[in-house]
Amino acid sequence: MDPIVLSAGTALVGAIASDTWEGVRAAIVALWRRARPEQADAIDEELVASRRLLLAARDERDTEVERTLVSDWQIRLQSLLRHDPSAGAELRALLAGELTPPGSSPYGVGMQSLRAEASDNGRVYQAGRDQHITGG
Repeated sequence: MDPIVLSAGTALVGAIASDTWEGVRAAIVALWRRARPEQADAIDEELVASRRLLLAARDERDTEVERTLVSDWQIRLQSLLRHDPSAGAELRALLAGELTPPGSSPYGVGMQSLRAEASDNGRVYQAGRDQHITGG
């Protein structure tokens, strides 16, 4: 899958649950209106449904729904680019603009500095993003 699609799908799902929702919705629908106008209204409805699902899932602390939505939107975006490769430039612009919160990287790339110390039988768990620890 195209790396831009991977980043854009993840950023889109994060953005639809944010304060920038209306602008994100308008930008994504406009992208579809230019590339696949016959699907634009359905995409608008899917965005609204995705937002509703995501907000409910976050209230219930259900992370599986969010992962599924990211995957679904990545597939939709990949299909859009297959149909209209020229939409890739606009998707990159959306990723650098509306889909990315100010001060963060649109590609999930950045520099982090982690430092930890453990002594005796201590353990340290560090991650630059999501971390799931099972067992003891």
